[in-house]
Amino acid sequence: MKTVIGIFFTMLWSSAAIATKIGLNSTTPLLLATSRFIIAGGLLFLYIYFFHERYPWPKLNEWRSLFLLGLLNTTIYLGATFWALNHVSAGLFNLFVTTNPFLVAILSWILLKRKVLFMEWIGMTVAAFGLLIATWPTITGGEVHVYGLIILGVGMASMAVGSVYFKKVDLKLPSIVINTWQMTIGGIILIPITFILEKDSYFIKLDPNLLGSLSWLVFVISIGTMLLWFYLLKQDTVKANNWLFLTPIFGYVFANVFLDEPVTIFDSVATIFVVIGLLLSGNIAIHPVIKLFNRFRSVSYETDTYEKGDRL
Repeated sequence: MKTVIGIFFTMLWSSAAIATKIGLNSTTPLLLATSRFIIAGGLLFLYIYFFHERYPWPKLNEWRSLFLLGLLNTTIYLGATFWALNHVSAGLFNLFVTTNPFLVAILSWILLKRKVLFMEWIGMTVAAFGLLIATWPTITGGEVHVYGLIILGVGMASMAVGSVYFKKVDLKLPSIVINTWQMTIGGIILIPITFILEKDSYFIKLDPNLLGSLSWLVFVISIGTMLLWFYLLKQDTVKANNWLFLTPIFGYVFANVFLDEPVTIFDSVATIFVVIGLLLSGNIAIHPVIKLFNRFRSVSYETDTYEKGDRL
C-alpha cells in the first residue's frame, strides 16, 4: 500500500512544476507562490475550524514547531525554488532535487539516530546517477548561474532540515492541522519577501492560465499532495524523501504531454536507473504493485464476463 501511495504522491508532486510553468505566463514566481499558500491555508483554516470543529487548536508549546515548519518547508524551500527558477534551468533544478534524500539520510543518521542501510545508500546513488544522466545536456549547455545555484541549494537544504525536524518533534496534531498552519504561517512570512524582491517586476493577469494553475496548486498540491507527504514522512523520513528521485521522471512525461516538451534518450535511460535505485533502496516493493494489478485485472475480467452473460 505504501508503494502505491508513494508512486501516486510522486505523480501529483511532479504535476506541480507543470501547473507552475503555466501560471508563470500570467504572473511572477513569488507572487504565484504567495497566492497559492495564502489561499490554500485560508481554505483549510475555514474547513477544519468552521466546518469541522472537532479539529484541535495547537497547544502553546506546539506553535514554535509549526512556525519553524512553515518557515522551512514553505517560505524558504518553496520560495527559494520558485525564485531560483528565474536563474537556473529546469534540468539543473531536477538534478538538485536528488541531493535532498542524501541530506535527509545524513541528518536522520546524526539527529534521529536512524541507521541508513547499505542498500539504501546504493539505491540513492544509482537513482542520483540516473538523474545526472537526464540533466547532463542541460548542465553542458552552460546555463549555470552561481546566484541561482546558491538560492536553489538553500531551498533544498531547508526542505531536508524541515523533513527531519518534522520527524523529530513528532507533533501529535492531525496532518491536516499541521499542513494548515505550515502553509498559512509560511505564506504570511513570504508576503514581505515577495514585496521586496518583486516590487519592481511583478505583474498579474486574471486569465485561464492563472486560474487553472492556482486551482491545481491549491487543491491538488498544497492540500491533497501535502497530506500524502506527511503520511510518508511519519512512516519513514529517509524513504519518504527517496521518492523525490522519481518525481523528475514523471515530470518529463507530463511536460511532454501537456507542454509538448520532447523526451530524449537521456530521459529514458535515467528512468531505468531511477526505478532500479528505488528497488534497491527498498522504496518500491514489487509484490503490492503486482497484487494491485492482478486485482484490477480480475475485476475487469469479472465485469466483462458479467456483461457478456447479460447480453446472452
